[in-house]
Amino acid sequence: MDNPSAERNVFWNQNFRLVFFGALVSELGAVLYSFAVSFYILEISENNAFLQGLYLSLCGVMLLIFTPIGGVLGDRFHKGRIMFLCDYLKGGLILLATLAMLVFPAPRAHILLLFAVGLLGNAVSGIFNPASGALLPHIVAEHKLQQATAYFSVKSATLNILGVVLAGVLYAVIPIHLLFFIVGLCYVLSGVSEMFIRYRHVNREERLTVRLALTDMRDGLVYLKAQKAILALMAAILFINFFTSPIFGNFVPYFIKTDVAAAPSYLFDGLLTPELWFSVFSVLVGASSLVGSVIISTRKQAEKCGRRTARLLCVMAGLMVLLTLSYWLLVRRGLSLNAFLLLFSLSCLGVGFLVVHINIPFNTVLMRIVEKDKLSKVTSIISLFAQGLTPIASVLAGAVLQYFGSTPLLVACSVGFTVTALSLLFNKATQSI
Repeated sequence: MDNPSAERNVFWNQNFRLVFFGALVSELGAVLYSFAVSFYILEISENNAFLQGLYLSLCGVMLLIFTPIGGVLGDRFHKGRIMFLCDYLKGGLILLATLAMLVFPAPRAHILLLFAVGLLGNAVSGIFNPASGALLPHIVAEHKLQQATAYFSVKSATLNILGVVLAGVLYAVIPIHLLFFIVGLCYVLSGVSEMFIRYRHVNREERLTVRLALTDMRDGLVYLKAQKAILALMAAILFINFFTSPIFGNFVPYFIKTDVAAAPSYLFDGLLTPELWFSVFSVLVGASSLVGSVIISTRKQAEKCGRRTARLLCVMAGLMVLLTLSYWLLVRRGLSLNAFLLLFSLSCLGVGFLVVHINIPFNTVLMRIVEKDKLSKVTSIISLFAQGLTPIASVLAGAVLQYFGSTPLLVACSVGFTVTALSLLFNKATQSI
């Protein structure tokens, strides 16, 4: 490991550069793939929102099942090796599926292939994520953790700007199998970068068994049980994700396919296809996230973040209520689709800025206070809690959209989000973290 204490900037650390650029390439592949799959399933299934929701739900279930396993493996084995093996597996899986799509061109076969790749790919992600999420404290000095985390947020924000635009363009101009081939190649290239990550890893002497793995999971739960403030935030995140994941995962693609694409005209229709409006929303989230991340990267690490996080979530709740009311007035009642597009765009700017001011301080505090040999298990459990209800949210949102439309979904999401944010604000335990 480099000597981070002597560095002026975290990018002087070779291990950090390898992790950063590997993540940059693989995340580009993930952005391209998620964009393409969301619209391709709707395209070949005659705009079946329930089928799309079922896909998101099953993928989420696989991620949840394998995340605790990834937490155990991440604390016992070399995290860099886990990462590059997982990226090679995902890249190979997508490349094989691309070949199969050429051999079996029927839409039904493509749907089956997408479900298979989604299930297996999310199983691999469940192994990858805890190792990746716990690596930074092993290669970056403690006083540089916020800067490192902020740079990762800058990366994600930049990809939300450039990657989603590129995804929209590629989806419109090249065959779907060629787009998937590019995605598979991205994961393979990421694995190459991660092969050269070096840090001191101490192998445990005892052989990993199912019983020992279950004991490790229990140890992580016992550790978190004593952290009342973290538990309160975990409970809030569980419901926050339940009420927010349907917005971009279900509502936005459906809104674009039904309201925007079906309109006789819409804002910038001579310049943007309906699908590219999805890119516009993501770009705006990414742009504001980028600005927020750059600001945070220059600030001193905060000792506590709980109370501030609760306040920011309340602001986000206000944005969701505004979004719901504006959709009902401007779109459903036919006042102005263009006005809603503009208002939703402004909301995306606000959400992107708020999210990084919530996530970066929380993740930094977590990496600082949790013992390194428990960090993979703890982050996997937090991830499990955070995503625990999203599979249910995805399939329920798909059913609501299919049978009732967008307004009931938005009402349920905004009310649930508001109640959760207010509950966290008045929780005294959050003041201690």
